[in-house]
Amino acid sequence: MAAVLWDMDGTLIDSEPYWHESEYELARIHGGEWNERLAWSGSGTPVIEVARTMVAHGVALSPDEIVTRLVADVARREEARMPWIPGVRDVLESLVRSGIPSVLVTASPRAMAEHLVHPAPRGAFAGYICGEDSLPSKPDPAPYRAAAALLDVGHDDIVRCIAIEDSATGLQSAADSGATTIAQEGFTAKPSPDGPQFATINGYDGIDVATLDEYVRRRMANMSA
Repeated sequence: MAAVLWDMDGTLIDSEPYWHESEYELARIHGGEWNERLAWSGSGTPVIEVARTMVAHGVALSPDEIVTRLVADVARREEARMPWIPGVRDVLESLVRSGIPSVLVTASPRAMAEHLVHPAPRGAFAGYICGEDSLPSKPDPAPYRAAAALLDVGHDDIVRCIAIEDSATGLQSAADSGATTIAQEGFTAKPSPDGPQFATINGYDGIDVATLDEYVRRRMANMSA
């Protein structure tokens, strides 16, 4: 295993409730209609796309204003309590001890990416790719290929990178990049049991460096068979 490439919401932190609560409040104050289906439809997509959907459903603000207010409100909630998914910090710490780098790959703005990377276990993240990096958005494979490139991992070797995702668009992005893609289905309302992932997990119980390395070895064995 060369590295682990992490999506943020639903894989590292369970922040979707924060985003949804902020969206509901904004819609209530500014005259829009919003519901659980619409909230989850924005999971794994850039915030600006969520904002445009909110405008289409009656929120009387510009998309840029919505983005600014949502990001500020979610950041405030995370400042009070970063909602780390149970067990994920243990996985990050075990990767650090083993010398395996991680890269964050998120559609969220730079401020949100940095807000997570800074309180993560020391030395866990070698860098991040965010929604402000002028790359095509997921499900395009560009974000994951850029993350591998940060570590000097070329296209032929990206199979040695584990990508952990929770959304359909993210899974497609990671799988199309060539990374060994793992679906984390423990913290999403939109599971993808028949998606393009190599394997599926539900939470982080029993997940460690050896487990992740075995996924890479199995994938490479399948490719050479």
